[in-house]
Amino acid sequence: MRYTIAIEPGGENHAFGVIVPDLPGCYSAGDTLEEAHSNYQESAELWLEAVLVDGGSVPQPSAPETLRREHPEWADWTWSTVEVDVPKIAGRGA
Repeated sequence: MRYTIAIEPGGENHAFGVIVPDLPGCYSAGDTLEEAHSNYQESAELWLEAVLVDGGSVPQPSAPETLRREHPEWADWTWSTVEVDVPKIAGRGA
């Protein structure tokens, strides 16, 4: 599944923050844009694994344009996507 992520601008004294509206409470950060994106991949996988272990269902990804419209507070953030291999994650708990 491909989830849309929002990346908060970073700087000299502020890390890049990453969130995904489709996975509430799942976030990460990194000192560089690349690090933030990489760290988010791991966070998303761990978030989904925990949901599956608890018997929950995997949220469907929202359309990027819907998320941008619903979250004007992130207008100056960078939008990207992260691919998450849900069957692989589901197999970890088997």
